[in-house]
Amino acid sequence: MTHALIVIDVQNDFCPGGALEVPQGDAILRGINALMPDFDAVVLTQDWHPAGHSSFASSHDGKSPYDLITMPYGPQVLWPDHCIQGSIGAQFLPDLQVDRADMIIRKGYNPDIDSYSAFVENDHRTPTGLEGYLRTRGIERLTMAGLALDFCVNFSAVDAAKLGFDVEVREDLCRAIDLDGSLAKAREGMRAAGVTLI
Repeated sequence: MTHALIVIDVQNDFCPGGALEVPQGDAILRGINALMPDFDAVVLTQDWHPAGHSSFASSHDGKSPYDLITMPYGPQVLWPDHCIQGSIGAQFLPDLQVDRADMIIRKGYNPDIDSYSAFVENDHRTPTGLEGYLRTRGIERLTMAGLALDFCVNFSAVDAAKLGFDVEVREDLCRAIDLDGSLAKAREGMRAAGVTLI
């Protein structure tokens, strides 16, 4: 069974000093780099928003970061402006071993739809292309690590399990935002979907 490492959004804006800082987000970097040689394939995901993205609180009058609104595709947390295309914040952490990646998936570039999952945008219909890539490579087993455990890692893992992949999440190589209990809810949802948390 071919096995891929999916590294989720290890970018400057999600690490200390970034626009949407995940506590200790940079602490997972060394462990992720060390894991890469053990896999048949490595895929990196990269949050890649245009300026003025609809998920940014600054795009909605009177709204603040972390407010919840309803978009045409469902509930949406509003975020600080982050990972804007071409910005330093959108870049991978400088020490991430990007050269080991077989593929980089950029997500969140549609200005009207946010995209947490590496597989499908938040409308739950628009694919990123990652599933097709993995299928053509004959990859059936996925290990996920990265940021943030309760959002993009969670959505990616659940979607991958729903698509029939054998999925495990390395919790030691993830960090969470934990917004209003989102971490406990994410863990429960991942386990219910058949994801193995290790």
